[in-house]
Order: sequence, then structure tokens, then C-alpha cells
Amino acid sequence: MAAPHAIHEEFPNDAGVIHELKVSDTRFARLLEEYDEVNDEVAAAESRHVPMSEEAETALRKKRAALKDEIARMLSAARA
Repeated sequence: MAAPHAIHEEFPNDAGVIHELKVSDTRFARLLEEYDEVNDEVAAAESRHVPMSEEAETALRKKRAALKDEIARMLSAARA
């Protein structure tokens, strides 16, 4: 089961564009991998499976948001 905020949940109408970019753009594929890793870390911190300070959790959330913003920009450009 995917962690909350999985990329397919964040962009439910863009599955086709996400797939196309993932297979054709290595930078986009790396961003997706990094987003998934950070998102899993946030989920583990939220569930308290991995003890973490509030500051560290906040930093991870900010990193996830920045990655999501970059993914959104790339999706928007691909749709244009």
C-alpha cells in the first residue's frame, strides 16, 4: 500500500503524462523516485515508526513540497 500523498493521488488526472515522462525523461524519473523516498520518510515519521524531531519532520515535509512543485511544473510543461 502506498503512503498517503503518493504522486498518483496528488495528480490523479495525469497518470498517462506521468508514465510518459517517467519513461522518456530521466530527470523526471529521478524526481519521482526522490519524492517517493521522502514521502515514505514523512509517512514513517507521522506514524511514529521512525522517531524523529519536529524540526526534521518539518524539513522533510518542505522537501516533499518542493519536489511536488517541480513535478507539477514538469507535468504542466508536458501538457502544454
